[in-house]
Amino acid sequence: MKKTLVIIIHPDMTSSAINKRWVEELKKYPERYVIHDLHAQYPDGRIDVQREQQLLAAHDKIIFQFPFYWFNCPPFFKQWLDEVLTDGWAYGAGSGYQVAGKKMALAISAGINKSDYQPSGRYKYTMAQLTAPFEITFNYVKADYQPCFVFYGVEHRPTQEQIDQSARDYITFTETW
Repeated sequence: MKKTLVIIIHPDMTSSAINKRWVEELKKYPERYVIHDLHAQYPDGRIDVQREQQLLAAHDKIIFQFPFYWFNCPPFFKQWLDEVLTDGWAYGAGSGYQVAGKKMALAISAGINKSDYQPSGRYKYTMAQLTAPFEITFNYVKADYQPCFVFYGVEHRPTQEQIDQSARDYITFTETW
């Protein structure tokens, strides 16, 4: 069984409650997960595109884990997408579609409650609607996009029990697709 590649895109893991706890849980299973922290790997923001492409090529399941703020991903993830999923490698002519068929999903920590991410809620859109650009991107490169895993309500100070349960749920999520 190949390991699942979990790409962490969090600009400040030391202050994170949810993402840090998720990584701690993933680390309990080194036989199942490769944890790749982009900010730790590239503190200067310069991405080794070839290395990133090799990591993607070596894994059949890839999770992008990040905090959701301003209704989007951290800017470093957008940079990563722009630089790594290149024409001729991830799509297009030549040797393109190197991630075709690979399962890809998002694992998101969101500050706002789930009820606010509803058509009748405060922000009028569901998380699925707000993450549609990722689904379209992954479909464009012929990857197999999976529904995202979301922890809602980070800014409402979840209890340690809720955080720990989310970590266990995250592991279950990674094993069920």
